[in-house]
Amino acid sequence: MDLLKLINKELRAEILNKEIIITMLAFGLSIIVIISFTSNLSKQIIEAYAPGLFWLMMLFVTVLGVHRSYAYEKEFNAIDLILTTPIDRGLIFIAKSLSGFIFITLMQILIIFPYFIFLSIDINIDFFPLILSTLLINLALMFVSNLISGISMRARISEILFPVILFPLISPLIIAATNITNSIINQAPYIEWQVWIYLLISILIVFGLSGYALFDFILEE
Repeated sequence: MDLLKLINKELRAEILNKEIIITMLAFGLSIIVIISFTSNLSKQIIEAYAPGLFWLMMLFVTVLGVHRSYAYEKEFNAIDLILTTPIDRGLIFIAKSLSGFIFITLMQILIIFPYFIFLSIDINIDFFPLILSTLLINLALMFVSNLISGISMRARISEILFPVILFPLISPLIIAATNITNSIINQAPYIEWQVWIYLLISILIVFGLSGYALFDFILEE
């Protein structure tokens, strides 16, 4: 299956180079250490702002990881070689999104316990909805960031253009992610934060379908 082959290509490239996951992990750990050693806020305030800090950290980590993923294709002109193969271009978008989803989820697994420990956060909740919502948010992050990275990849100033376009578009997702995580941690009734779930699902559908449908035209530009 073409999709599995493309995903395998992305994963094998990262396993050989290890640049993306190491960069993401090092950046995330650095932010945690900086916050923990420079913040004089009370434990209650830290716990209140912990979800926002976490997803803000994930935003910058995502920018680093996704941009590096496309830099591989740009540096060695590999994207033109991929375009010569008889595959659906939309599958390239799906493959990059799913491989990025694997990378960011793996990074979160490695970083979540240091995040709780260094910031002295105590959580006593049902982890199933938290894990499920986090996975959906990760997938949405990858859909949005891969679509924008594909648009900016061929630009001369792609390093600047990518975050400039991405941040305004991804802000509603980060806001929704923060509110969802905060509501789950505080065990708020679902009816109070279901609107953020609807927004998350809308972003998943809109950017997922848009990326799949438009990636053919994006790569040709």
